[in-house]
Amino acid sequence: MRRLEKIQMKTPLVEMNGDEMTRILWKMIKDELILPYIDLKTEAYDLGLPNRDETDDQVTVDAANAIKKYGVGVKCATITPNAQRKEEYDLKRLYKSPNATIRALLDGTVFRAPIVVEGIDPIVKCWEKPITLARHAYGDVYKAVEMRVDHPGTVKLVYEGEDGGQAVIHTFEGPGVVQGMHNTDHSIQSFAHACFNYALQTKQDLWFGTKDTISKVYDGQFKKIFQEVFDSEYKEKFEQAGIAYEYTLIDDAVARVMRSKGGFIWACKNYDGDVMSDMVATAFGSLAMMTSVLVSPDGLYEYEAAHGTVTRHYYRHLKGETTSTNPMATIFAWTGALRTRGELDGIDALPAFADKMEKACLDTIASGKMTGDLAAMTSLKHAQTLDSLSFIKAIRATFDAM
Repeated sequence: MRRLEKIQMKTPLVEMNGDEMTRILWKMIKDELILPYIDLKTEAYDLGLPNRDETDDQVTVDAANAIKKYGVGVKCATITPNAQRKEEYDLKRLYKSPNATIRALLDGTVFRAPIVVEGIDPIVKCWEKPITLARHAYGDVYKAVEMRVDHPGTVKLVYEGEDGGQAVIHTFEGPGVVQGMHNTDHSIQSFAHACFNYALQTKQDLWFGTKDTISKVYDGQFKKIFQEVFDSEYKEKFEQAGIAYEYTLIDDAVARVMRSKGGFIWACKNYDGDVMSDMVATAFGSLAMMTSVLVSPDGLYEYEAAHGTVTRHYYRHLKGETTSTNPMATIFAWTGALRTRGELDGIDALPAFADKMEKACLDTIASGKMTGDLAAMTSLKHAQTLDSLSFIKAIRATFDAM
């Protein structure tokens, strides 16, 4: 591919810049790996914390609405501020997670999958292919109402409505705690559709597990809705694609995952997905090697890295020190978004570019050139630790030589 023959785009990507070290990597990646090869069209939104504060977080809502308009977005990692960050950035208030805001506005499901590369071996030795984790990102404990009980008394679950009722949760004889959770049929249905559609798109089996033997109503509703959606809309499509949907109890699912070869999608409720995605990421190597895509039931996509803003490296960067920060997941966010944009617009050159760039990344690591986090865990005998920019430039050299 000659430099002057840049790939042309029809529809812009929604580009969402972010914070700290990942913001620095963002520019490096664009300058070295994207702009030399693509006549990039984006509608840009600055989701860096200072601009979110300046706009009272309206910029996050605007970015989500732009994804609704254009269909595909790519997002840099962002800070979700706590009290310490509020003081550090002199914020007007504590803002919600941009990811949570975008997820809610797009009604999306998060799919996370590890980047598998030669020389970075999974801790679970039988895993040969990536395991994609699908997390239902609504409700349950994350929307729970909690109460501290200091004295004896009865706590009830009360439903006030046309067919209302109540049930005793527990009669306390002394101090304790109580928690109320909820979910909605609509959200569970959206989750099911996103999972089934993504399985068809990626041609992978789909596993789903809850604890319906214990939680007969709550978890039972998840099981029931998934089966109803599958039977009515996806069963024949799965048969034609040669893939399968399987439901099992969550504890059995964990045991089966640990004995598997990988290569499937594992759908989880909110808390299960939160925990298991970190387990899968760690077992495959590192969060810096974990891709993430938010998929809505109506076919909207938002790609990002699964990790945070790498604050520790950013403070070193501000001191003028060279850092070896792993950009792989952020590079794959860009390639994922460009691939999907090309598929939607019928531009074959974009998926081809994405495939080639991802192979260049993997080949560069397999050759022994990598960032410090990977060098510390690689099985390759002659690994060379590079700083972030040198690693990105090495990927570019590999790409140009292909």
